Amino acid sequence: MSAGAVYPRGMRNPPRARVLRTLLPLVLALPVMSACREPLFPQDKNRTQFDRYDLSRSQFEPQFVEDEFGRREPNIKGRLAPKD
Repeated sequence: MSAGAVYPRGMRNPPRARVLRTLLPLVLALPVMSACREPLFPQDKNRTQFDRYDLSRSQFEPQFVEDEFGRREPNIKGRLAPKD
């Protein structure tokens, strides 16, 4: 049917509306379904072999630290500082 088609009185859902009604919930559910996965890097495991090396030599720096207001921030200075 063309863009300017007039649908018969008994046809309530034109084909485009039917496709939209089917695909819209699937598109909206996709972000929710992908958020239910495990995190890529769990907090209880080392991310790299260097973390394991530092931990065995008591030079491990945590990934995150809390600032004076209690907010979690990445420990960039501690992790990039030269080791003793």
